[in-house]
Amino acid sequence: MSILEAAFLGLFQGLAEFLPISSSGHLNLLQALFGVDVDHQLLFNILLHVGTLAAVAIVFWKDWLHMVLHPIKDRTLLLLFIASLPALVGKILFDEPLDYVETHNDILGVCFLLTGLMLVLTQWLSRRNAQRKVEKTKVGIFEALAMGCLQAVGMLPGVSRSGSTIFGGVWAKLDRQTAAKFSFMMSAPAIVGGLLSEVMNVMEEGISIGFDLPAIIVGMVVAGVTGYFTIRYFLKLIAKVSLNGFALYVTVLGIVVIILQITGVLTSAPEAAAQGVAFIKSLMG
Repeated sequence: MSILEAAFLGLFQGLAEFLPISSSGHLNLLQALFGVDVDHQLLFNILLHVGTLAAVAIVFWKDWLHMVLHPIKDRTLLLLFIASLPALVGKILFDEPLDYVETHNDILGVCFLLTGLMLVLTQWLSRRNAQRKVEKTKVGIFEALAMGCLQAVGMLPGVSRSGSTIFGGVWAKLDRQTAAKFSFMMSAPAIVGGLLSEVMNVMEEGISIGFDLPAIIVGMVVAGVTGYFTIRYFLKLIAKVSLNGFALYVTVLGIVVIILQITGVLTSAPEAAAQGVAFIKSLMG
């Protein structure tokens, strides 16, 4: 994997992690179409997520500091723990199937379509809640659990973690900005948990990433910088911008992915993508 390829993937990770379009789905798709060669793909993807974790830590540093200094008064830490439980249970119960779908593209197109559906429902629910004046600006246990259950669904590549959790929050009658902020903060324990799990697997299998280390570091830095500005931008717009545009994008993308799968251009495993590379080169001239 070249440094340029890693920077390109880091750019998409930083954008797609906090926009409701699925970062994992885009990483899988881009790695497949461009034949990116990385020894341990899932670990690389998680390390890119670590770059965006740094962005979450920087943007919300005051919130993190307050919840650590005042763990009883500030219930955010407890709520984040509660919100992480459904994904943890899902990972324990379905570890091997999840590992497979995270590194293969069998259901990628369908998952993009599911993201589109959730975004349309989020837009509709948000408007309805505002009209009925039932929106809440504070996350409680029920809201945390609702968002946590949808985060478990967001473990599937192509299902946006931020999109699904914001949908869960709005379904629980949170306003979109409150749901988005808690969703972004929820990414921290999810990324840490995924990193620890994959590092243990790498140690057990004895896989080395030393050769790709410079490229991985560049990808993480690009993901972190891009993620920082994406959070800042999207938090300001989330209460105003329609989610239907994002829904249209992932729906079209899902249809395209399914067509590429049917025609054999997009293979199941991201690393086996010679046909996809040849197809793109033919389009370019």
